[in-house]
Amino acid sequence: MPDMRFAPPNPLRIADRASGLNAVSVRSYNERLVLSLLLQSKDITRLEIGERTGLSAQTVSVIVRSLEQEGLIAKGEAQRGRVGPPTVPISLNPEGAYSVGISVGHRQVEVVLVDFVGSIRSHTVLPFSAAQDTNHPQFMTAIAKAIADLPRHLHSRIAGIGLALPGDEAELELTPKAARERFDALQEEVEREIGYPVYVQNDITAAAGGESMFGVAKHLSDYLFFYLGARLHSRLVLNHQIYNTTAAVSFDVGILRLEQEIRKNGNSPSELWERRADWPSFGDAEIAWQRELLEQMKSSIAALKPFVPVASVVLSSYAPQAVCKAICRELEQAMPGISAIAGNIERSPKAVGAAGLPFSSRFMVE
Repeated sequence: MPDMRFAPPNPLRIADRASGLNAVSVRSYNERLVLSLLLQSKDITRLEIGERTGLSAQTVSVIVRSLEQEGLIAKGEAQRGRVGPPTVPISLNPEGAYSVGISVGHRQVEVVLVDFVGSIRSHTVLPFSAAQDTNHPQFMTAIAKAIADLPRHLHSRIAGIGLALPGDEAELELTPKAARERFDALQEEVEREIGYPVYVQNDITAAAGGESMFGVAKHLSDYLFFYLGARLHSRLVLNHQIYNTTAAVSFDVGILRLEQEIRKNGNSPSELWERRADWPSFGDAEIAWQRELLEQMKSSIAALKPFVPVASVVLSSYAPQAVCKAICRELEQAMPGISAIAGNIERSPKAVGAAGLPFSSRFMVE
């Protein structure tokens, strides 16, 4: 049996609202097994599916035919080898299913619409209103717009909505109070107003799940995940399982710390919070911040090593990938034997991870 996964911790609550994808949601374990394998590896043949799942050739043929008829998978061009009949590669159909992901940060809300392979089809960044202390009406409008961006005939392919909420106490304190007070009711409100099932997850765990399903961690079974946001967070992933904890720990060496250092030097830190913006050089402030950040990452890895042989580290962030890659290079130099990889979900890793929750619940094996 192959090494299967795509099982971020279960959403805190799973809606049971009826929708056009209910028949899909109760699909068999074997169908989920094949879909999970195709999410992990595209362009594989029926023979390879059989070899990697242990399913018989007849069972694979029946499942592939069924999933193809439902539009969840697509065949590629037949490839002729030196001997035998041509082989036909099979992949997930990007348009087979869609999902909306939402992350609520301390300064803004991000809403994404992603397809079945995790590509972002629309992206909205919604700042919190300092004047109103809440952006709830605009928040609902942004979700509705993400759905409206999809052609009407594809709305039945929306698997649901994923909601990533901060759980770290220090992070929660940064969120506007009016927004924070709505967290417990958000799932019900979004379901009632938008009309799709909503899946809720801790935001850092959601980001780790996103890199595991769609990003650089697809092929990693064991690694330490860091998320660089306003603060620095971590999650341990072992055997493809993300270990969530109620005792969430974060460290004050994140981007908020860099902002403070830049202000001390009398410069403007406005670029820090813009999505997809390259950072200018922040000089000594940035050098000092990176040194402090690296020390904390090294300390976290060293504390874990007596119990878990950590060999791989993934650093995910909305910060420019060039910055994350530079931090990873420094970490590898400081800790020989550690492979440090910058995440490649550059736009809103938390929201993309949240969008993976409906897919995980409805289509993938746990």
